[in-house]
Amino acid sequence: MESLLSEVVSYVLRESGEDISKYDDSFLLKSIEKRIITLGVHSKREYLSLLISSKEECLALNGTLTVCYSEFFRNSLTFAYLEKLVLPALFSFKNRLKQKEIRIWSAACASGQEAYSLAILCEELIATSTSVLSYRIIATDIDPEQVEKAEKGVYSTDMVGNINLKRLHNYFVKQGDNYLVSKKIKNRVFVSQFDLLSKDAYCPPSSIFGDFDIVFCSNLLFYFKPLYRNSIIRKISKCISADAYLVTGETERAFMFELGFTEVFPNSAIFQMTKKDK
Repeated sequence: MESLLSEVVSYVLRESGEDISKYDDSFLLKSIEKRIITLGVHSKREYLSLLISSKEECLALNGTLTVCYSEFFRNSLTFAYLEKLVLPALFSFKNRLKQKEIRIWSAACASGQEAYSLAILCEELIATSTSVLSYRIIATDIDPEQVEKAEKGVYSTDMVGNINLKRLHNYFVKQGDNYLVSKKIKNRVFVSQFDLLSKDAYCPPSSIFGDFDIVFCSNLLFYFKPLYRNSIIRKISKCISADAYLVTGETERAFMFELGFTEVFPNSAIFQMTKKDK
């Protein structure tokens, strides 16, 4: 099996320039198995032969490896903590320091639902506060197609199923069978393409200097091998403020303890740094 994976990795690198060795082996195998089922081939060896003979399949496999799933308010516990505890505390802290803006980074935003969910929470908090504090959300993804979808902010009825009617009315505009994100929150979300593994920059160029108060890097880390996973976290660590929050997926909590982070709430996926090495 290792030999087959090695051959697939070598061929894809040679043919497309994409180094898929960064992905966890089990994720690579599952992705190959998906392609095998889709194509109706009978074995992994047969698939390798097909891959080598087809540039189109090389592109298709790369597409399978791109993680692009998202939904509004995806983890209800995480968003409850953010709404009731994290954001109110952060707003209060910023007000005491007389700072004017909260900065949030949705670091693998896919088609934008996560970023717009965060914008909704910020808007609701501002509406019940006398503070003049503002917020800015930087949403990035490596996939240009997902970036385009996030910029458009148009979602089907099925995709807004997690949003209650009040929020749907306040922050979306109905367009036929779809819902368009309202300008009120769309103007606070800045979407751009960014590779978390790029060596050219440690924070999105659109953010100018980083200094984020909250970073979402949720349900992404476990797709990568430890070396690359750690590289992503180190990069994020360089562009967060001293007391920033880092939000991951539930299955990624163990990684964070190993990397010098402490969970803010018991059994949550919300962390702060316990040792800072910028």
